Amino acid sequence: MALTSWKAFRFFDVSQVRLPGGDGSVSLDQGSVSCVTAGPSNIFVGTPSGTVHLLDQTFKPARSWRAHDASVTHVKQVPDTSYLLTLSEDLSHEPELKVWSLDQTEKKSGQPKCLSSIIVQNGRKNFPVTGFTVTSDLAQLAVGFANGAVTVVRGDFVHDRGTKQRTVFESEEPITGLEFREANSTSLYIATTSHVRALAITGKAQGTPARTLDEHGCAVGCMTLDPHSNEIIVARDDAIYTYGPRGKAASYAYEGAKKLVSVSKDYVLIVSPPKSNFTTAAALRAFGGTQAEDILNSSSFTVLNTDLKFIAHSEALSNQVNSILSIWGDIFLLTSDGKLYRYHEKTFQQKLEILYRLNLFVLAISLAQKYKINAVQQNVIFRRYGDYLYQKGDYDTAMQQYLRAIDNTEPSQIIRKFLDNQHLHNLIEYLEGLHEEGKATSDHTTLLLNCYAKLKDVDKLEAFIKQPGELKFDLDTAIVMCRQGGYYDQAAFLARRHNEHGLVVDILIEDLKKYAEAMAYIVRLDPKDAYQNIMKYGTVLLEYCPLEATQLFIDYFTGQYRPRKDAVIVQEAPAQQESGGFGTAAKSAVQNLAALIPLPSMSMITAASDGQGAMTNQTQVVETTSPGDFTEYEVAKPRVAFSAFIDHPDQFVTFLEALIDSEDVKAEQKTELYTTLFEIYLHQASSSRAEEKTEWERKARQLIEAKNVPIDTSNVLLLSDLEKFRDGTILVSERQGLRFDVFRSYTTAHDTKGAIRALHKYGPDEPQLYPAALAYLTSSPQILQEAGDEVEAVLKKIDEDGLMAPLQVIQTLSTNAVATMGLVKHYLSLTAKRERDDIAANRRLIASYRSDTAQKAQDIADLASSPVSFSATRCSSCGMTLDLPTVHFLCKHSFHQRCLGIMDGREAEEEAECPVCAPQISAVRQIRRAQEDSAGRHEVFRDALGRSGDRWATVAEWFGRGILGGGGGQ
Repeated sequence: MALTSWKAFRFFDVSQVRLPGGDGSVSLDQGSVSCVTAGPSNIFVGTPSGTVHLLDQTFKPARSWRAHDASVTHVKQVPDTSYLLTLSEDLSHEPELKVWSLDQTEKKSGQPKCLSSIIVQNGRKNFPVTGFTVTSDLAQLAVGFANGAVTVVRGDFVHDRGTKQRTVFESEEPITGLEFREANSTSLYIATTSHVRALAITGKAQGTPARTLDEHGCAVGCMTLDPHSNEIIVARDDAIYTYGPRGKAASYAYEGAKKLVSVSKDYVLIVSPPKSNFTTAAALRAFGGTQAEDILNSSSFTVLNTDLKFIAHSEALSNQVNSILSIWGDIFLLTSDGKLYRYHEKTFQQKLEILYRLNLFVLAISLAQKYKINAVQQNVIFRRYGDYLYQKGDYDTAMQQYLRAIDNTEPSQIIRKFLDNQHLHNLIEYLEGLHEEGKATSDHTTLLLNCYAKLKDVDKLEAFIKQPGELKFDLDTAIVMCRQGGYYDQAAFLARRHNEHGLVVDILIEDLKKYAEAMAYIVRLDPKDAYQNIMKYGTVLLEYCPLEATQLFIDYFTGQYRPRKDAVIVQEAPAQQESGGFGTAAKSAVQNLAALIPLPSMSMITAASDGQGAMTNQTQVVETTSPGDFTEYEVAKPRVAFSAFIDHPDQFVTFLEALIDSEDVKAEQKTELYTTLFEIYLHQASSSRAEEKTEWERKARQLIEAKNVPIDTSNVLLLSDLEKFRDGTILVSERQGLRFDVFRSYTTAHDTKGAIRALHKYGPDEPQLYPAALAYLTSSPQILQEAGDEVEAVLKKIDEDGLMAPLQVIQTLSTNAVATMGLVKHYLSLTAKRERDDIAANRRLIASYRSDTAQKAQDIADLASSPVSFSATRCSSCGMTLDLPTVHFLCKHSFHQRCLGIMDGREAEEEAECPVCAPQISAVRQIRRAQEDSAGRHEVFRDALGRSGDRWATVAEWFGRGILGGGGGQ
């Protein structure tokens, strides 16, 4: 690339150095100086008289000493050391080389200590030295001569232990430059007027002839080493060339004669003599006078940045330049008239301002990157470049710059520029960059997804949400925006990817209406997540997936829930068998779900096909759950699931029956299950008809009739009453012995057949049912007709067991006009006949009592007035023959006196009683005493009379007890 195409700038401020005058100062004009070079901290000046001066930053000599007897033509300080090498020559002797230590002094003179001094040999040929270089370890140095010879000196220069010299190169062309290139091996680059060669000094190639790198050479002073790149730089009239270990590395076209080349920092420094030919020079001398001489003596100085391809500084000087010095961060040019010019580089910010004015943002960016300016400053350049491009209408390139400055730019400043519809793709690019750098907020995510939706760019949307690695956007915002935009599959994918299982199910159910897929997803969750979702969406799932949802409830609440696991098998199949992709080929909910999002606990298995021809992938989801897989979890109480079965009674019944039959449900929880199941049975029966109603009632009855059913009696009664389930009420009443209540429930419901059945069942144990049955059966003509012959049977039972007095029966039947005389004719005839028989029997009994009473009275009278003869011969006690003393009783019983245990005496005999008749007499006395006692207890009589069904019989009984006698009359 020609330098004419490079941008030229003035990145250096130029000023002439005011050199100190007076005694002790050093003149730098061409006649006073034989060589000038720069070290790390001093400028070294060699004079024709052999003196060396060390100039400090004030350009005053800090040290001066006579180093040689002849002119000092070359001075070089070994980098990073205090060693200084000086070379002196005159054409009458071979050059003299000395090594000095700047930090050591001679005690007598105070001059730097000379470590060693040698004569550089050139085959005893006195030619001027045209090249001089030394290695960084001061182990070798090379000297080139105008006759084309190069001498390499090796040895211990510091301790002066001897050196060895060898002429390593000879040429018919004069040596114009020497440089050591040190790397894994050391090479000596040799420049002549027509060639550039490399000679291996160390390494495997040592001893081999010099290798020609270029068939063109250079002038003296036009070859140098770039310490940063470790490349050799050669300046020729046509261009500037760089050489590396493999030869020519790069070239930069720059036509014109070259006088000097040097390197400072990243710059290549070129000094060129004026461009003129001989004719022009003669004309100028003839007509121009002094001004013509100035033009002829002028030089041009150029500072090149070869990496970035620009000219940092360029100017013409009125005098020839003798030396280029780089020290103290500046560049110095020494002209032949002894003037020194300082070139101070502008600050980086000043350079940027120059580039900004010229709109050279690309170069500004390259410059910042080369000098490794901090990211904040680089981003400022990017942003300004972006603004420039935006104003020019190059929005795409402007966005690229804004993206590069994304770290230190307020996003709103950029977003506002691209909000119109024409620049949506640029806005998307910037928002994607914000997310990529992790600088996006929820608002940025919302805006990005809105842009995708507006452009209907599903591919980008999917690429955004499915990007691998860590999440780079607000998850909740992205899911909400996808759902609002109708991208439900993408929202479900996001939720699944980040294990938001509740959101996945919500999207499948609420948005996609994929109930089977939601069911398939839930059964693959761990117990905790599965429970939360079935409790939230149980009612909906029971509506659309009743069998699967019911089974899921059963499995979970019996403690048998096991998450399903799947393997996605990808097989290769012939292309002609492909059926439109995974999503369309799936025939089951699991297949569809696997096409939408990755299932939980899913693994991939790939199987290769042996078929020939074009192949494509087919995917199949296979369950791999093993019976042993089980995650223990705490089962919630079954009642928490009851609300999910609202409006799904059939599934509720299945659920309750399964839990009741399960041995894994705790016994204390089954009471509620039984009660709820009984209620559902009754509810189903009340809402069903005909055979279904009968079946539900049969189940309800069977449930409460079973043994050890833990249903509270009050609940059975309440539910039976609410649902009008009489069998439940009856069963409870039976269990509690409330038979009369059972009968009354039938009569209240006007269930005549049921009442008759209850009468037959409970009548033998509950006689009071018959009077009640009589009243019910004769309560209406319809009931009487339904009863048939049962009324007569009831009357017969009442009559046989004396459950009611005839008058009570008549009163019962007379309460309404239902019963007829024909109905009770037989009963009345039998009652009258029985009454007549009772009267006759009573009369006979009275006559008998009267006869007996008269006979007793006669016997008493006879005993009181007539003697009594005793004919008994044996003792009524021991059965032995009576002997004296004997005791006879009026009851005709006779006893030995000893058998009665009567002592002698009249009173004892009078108080004696017949042992045989004494018990009967005692009982009669007790009865009589009781009658006398009760005769005075009128309140007991009144109570018995009030409770009696036959008051006449009660009065007769108490009359016989003597209540109307004189024992206690009122």
